[in-house]
Amino acid sequence: MSAEVTTQVRVEWSDTDAAGHHHHASIARLVEAAEAELYRRIGEPQLMKIVPRVEYHADYLGRLYYQDAVDVTLRVAAVGRSSLTYTFEVRRAADGTIASRGGYVVVHIDEASGASDPWPEYLRKALTGE
Repeated sequence: MSAEVTTQVRVEWSDTDAAGHHHHASIARLVEAAEAELYRRIGEPQLMKIVPRVEYHADYLGRLYYQDAVDVTLRVAAVGRSSLTYTFEVRRAADGTIASRGGYVVVHIDEASGASDPWPEYLRKALTGE
């Protein structure tokens, strides 16, 4: 069973656009909040700075508005040698409407060189639930 987290966040004013609903880029912020929570839960909050995104895709299925509470579920879908694939789903908490779903790939890097670096075994186990 792979690592998974669901966290609740609010749509902030800065997440909305002139049409009054969320801007597409705000989904990335909401999902990154869940990612940060996952890393805290496995005791590795510093991972955010050594796992840059190399691919991102999202389907936008519904609108979110200022102050909506949203449930963001983030799942580890696959762990490669140095990559990790996530899937996510963003739902309005009040009625369960799916606003977005998608996924992205991060790569574990060596902080000094900036080059990809294999996942240490303890992190691989934490992320795959082994």
